[in-house]
Amino acid sequence: MSADSPKTPSPRRYRRGLRWLRDILLFVLILAAVQWWQSRDLAKDQAPPLAGLLVDGTPYQMDSSGDPVLVHFWAEWCPVCRLGQDSIDDIAKDHRVITIATTSGPANEVQAFLEEHALTMPTLIDEQGDIARRWGVFGVPSTFVVDTDGAIRHDSKGYSTEIGLRLRLWLAGLD
Repeated sequence: MSADSPKTPSPRRYRRGLRWLRDILLFVLILAAVQWWQSRDLAKDQAPPLAGLLVDGTPYQMDSSGDPVLVHFWAEWCPVCRLGQDSIDDIAKDHRVITIATTSGPANEVQAFLEEHALTMPTLIDEQGDIARRWGVFGVPSTFVVDTDGAIRHDSKGYSTEIGLRLRLWLAGLD
C-alpha cells in the first residue's frame, strides 16, 4: 500500500464499530426508559400549589411569575440527595429555587443539617411528606422546573447534574 492511498477500514473493524454504536444506542434507550419509569408518577402539566413554612418559620408560597423556579425535593437521610446538594445550593445563588425537605424531621433538625453542610438554599419543611405526595414524589431526589405560567416544564427523579439543571432552567425561561 502506498503512502498516498486512502486507508479503508477492514470489514472486521467496520462490524466492530457498528456493534459499538448499537450497544451505545441500546444503553441510551435503556437509560431513557428507566428515567421515564421512575418519573411516571411525578406531577405533570400545571404545578400543584406549593406553600408551607421555611426552616426559619417564615411562610412561603410559590409564585410562578417572573423567572422559572427550580423545585427540588430531598431528604436528609438520602445519600443521592447529598451528592447534589452543593449544586442545588449553587443554583439557588443566581436562580429562583425552593427546596423541600421531605420526611427529614422537624424544622430545627433540618436547620441543623443545613448549617452543618453550609447550605443556604431556601427550604420548606415537609415533615410528613404531604407536599411530596401532592407533587407525586415517592422517591428523592425529585426535581421540577416550573415556568412563568406555572406549568411544569421539566421533571426528573434521581441525581441531576448542575449543568443539566441550569440548562433546563434556561430552556424554561425562553418562552
